Amino acid sequence: MAKKAGSEQSDPDAGAASGPAGDKLQKILADAGLGSRREMERWIGDGRVTVDDEPAHLGQRVGPDARIAVDGKSLKTRKRKGANQSADVRVLLYNKPVGEVCTRKDPGGRKTIFDNLPELGTGRWISIGRLDIATGGLLLLTTDGTLANRMMHPSTGLDREYAVRVNGTLSDEQREALLTGIEDDGEILAFSDIQYFDGRGTNHWYHVVLLEGKNREIRRLFESCGLMVSRLKRVRFGPVVLPSRLARGRYETLSEYDMRELYRLLKLPEPARRTDRRKRTSADRQAEKKATVLIPYPELEG
Repeated sequence: MAKKAGSEQSDPDAGAASGPAGDKLQKILADAGLGSRREMERWIGDGRVTVDDEPAHLGQRVGPDARIAVDGKSLKTRKRKGANQSADVRVLLYNKPVGEVCTRKDPGGRKTIFDNLPELGTGRWISIGRLDIATGGLLLLTTDGTLANRMMHPSTGLDREYAVRVNGTLSDEQREALLTGIEDDGEILAFSDIQYFDGRGTNHWYHVVLLEGKNREIRRLFESCGLMVSRLKRVRFGPVVLPSRLARGRYETLSEYDMRELYRLLKLPEPARRTDRRKRTSADRQAEKKATVLIPYPELEG
């Protein structure tokens, strides 16, 4: 499906170089693999972070010798010379089943996506966006907060594609209305693309594309046409597609080939990798290229 350009928004932190006073605190925390920058901003606002034994504040810049602590525990992993210099940056593709939530701990005891993920020695998995409990499919997770921020921020312009099963079909007029946009609860909702996929009887599949996902946006758009969504699955996030080989509830690590290509597309410095990895042969590289989960994608603005 073709990607349409989204509205441009500036991100004061995206790609910012360190100044004389150091990096912004939320960037340091995200780069250490603790979560996305926005999540780190919430932690700072909640008083969970200290710098040199004093409560941190939003927008604070921190030098390389500062003592940072989160919930009273010293932050030991710090990036020193720009983004993506951690010991081992990883990206996971996870095929999320319906019924799992994207929070780390659910008060109601429901299963979370993190129950199925491999454990990390340092840092933690950062979810690049979320899917609600009733939506399955592609979920990306990483140890690199800079990558997560770049992919999630609206100014980057990455679209998302979903497979949707509904109880009926759209007329030409309804399809045009969903592309033009409808107003619902004071919000303008719209698809950037709609393609009929398959179906018979009352069940029909569409593939739809969103540039920014608002709360229940897909369901609300189809409901405006009198069609109820009975199944919803994300199949693509920007250039990354959900491979058919990945079963529900399973994950796979993004290959070195795809990592390099993804970082190049996003105009991020190539991440540091562990030096103890087995040396990859030409056959390894060819196999990775053949099994790529990336599709050709329009160049992004820097």
